[in-house]
Amino acid sequence: MKYYLAIDIGASSGRHIVGWQEDGEIRTREVYRFPNGVETVDGHLTWNIQALESHVRQGVEEALKLYPKIESLSVDTWGVDYVLLHGDTPILPCYAYRDSRTEDVIPKVHEKMPFAELYRRTGIQFQPFNTIYQLYADKLAGRLEQATDFLLMPEYLLYRLCGVKSHEYTNATTGGMISAETGEYDPEIIRALDLPAGFFKPLQQPGTVIGEYKGIRVMLCATHDTGSAVEGIPMEGSELYISSGTWSLLGVKTDKPLTDDNSQAANYSNEGGVGYNRYQKNIMGMWLVNRLRDELCPGKDFREIVEEAEQKHFDYTVDANDPIFLAPESMKAAFDEKLPHPPKCPAGYFRCAYRSLALCYKQAIVEIETNTGKQYNKLYIVGGGAKNQFLNRLTAEATGKQVVALPIEATAIGNLKIQMEGDRA
Repeated sequence: MKYYLAIDIGASSGRHIVGWQEDGEIRTREVYRFPNGVETVDGHLTWNIQALESHVRQGVEEALKLYPKIESLSVDTWGVDYVLLHGDTPILPCYAYRDSRTEDVIPKVHEKMPFAELYRRTGIQFQPFNTIYQLYADKLAGRLEQATDFLLMPEYLLYRLCGVKSHEYTNATTGGMISAETGEYDPEIIRALDLPAGFFKPLQQPGTVIGEYKGIRVMLCATHDTGSAVEGIPMEGSELYISSGTWSLLGVKTDKPLTDDNSQAANYSNEGGVGYNRYQKNIMGMWLVNRLRDELCPGKDFREIVEEAEQKHFDYTVDANDPIFLAPESMKAAFDEKLPHPPKCPAGYFRCAYRSLALCYKQAIVEIETNTGKQYNKLYIVGGGAKNQFLNRLTAEATGKQVVALPIEATAIGNLKIQMEGDRA
């Protein structure tokens, strides 16, 4: 039996999952789990990369105790965030994407290259936290002057294990600087913003072995977690999907990027997949309900929250993708500002959040079908949100699609699948 290790890190937690093939299927076992979250340093939202690295290493140790022979490992995380390096030394702090430092920078970037031109070149939706804006903020702050490299978060953690600096394709596409035509960093964008050309190395594909750690081959998966999640969906043909976690990533596989005016107007992204394009949209997702729980009923079991929300009669909704919900000091206050009549109890807020998400999914699917010229029958939902039967029912009712909810570790399965296929190559 051959064993592989997927290290899947999200914005709120990380997990080490060992996988193997048995009877034609991928079997898994979680061997380590750890908390993650942003920390406030000098008024900015940051990641504790020392703690992340420590947990990554500890999880490998735990995996080796149970499975002394592991063929390969790989790391996936959220997209866009990175670590600046001076040689081998990280330049701190490591900012988190929800930090507001890019707000004043965005118009300055668009002065150098208008967003319409950026979209035509990259097909990446506008998000205030895209890597392109974060890097320009670092340039204006003088942080790039001492930097020799930048590595996106999973590639940084892989580098800390094996000593090799890599740039993986699917993750790089999230940042708004990869040419939709060539699949490499766009030199015109780099020149327009006067960013250090040496930062932007040739991209490597999932399945590439980059080094070794404790006798384990270190391999690139689709290091953007959504790229791995889509690989982990047992999908029949090309159908709609939602990777439902902190964000809801709703999309469909296409043969090539769609960078037309309608796609730009609908703010759709074209992100790298394993041999295909992911035409998708970021929707605020479980962030809404996680923050509401932290504020209104800390620690309360989500099953109880969902049951109460389902029974409550509060039918106002909000635009779940409104920027006000990105990083508010109070999520309750953000909802109150957008509702004509705030709920009288916590269950009303949660019901509003779930119903609003379902309506966002409906609108996104209408846009996908209009822009691709195709109709889709099924909507596959994976990730933590797939366990929410109330939201699944609301989604089916709103969209008219057959919802196939798969409460599986799709990201880890996709990570493992790529490693196994890379092992056979």
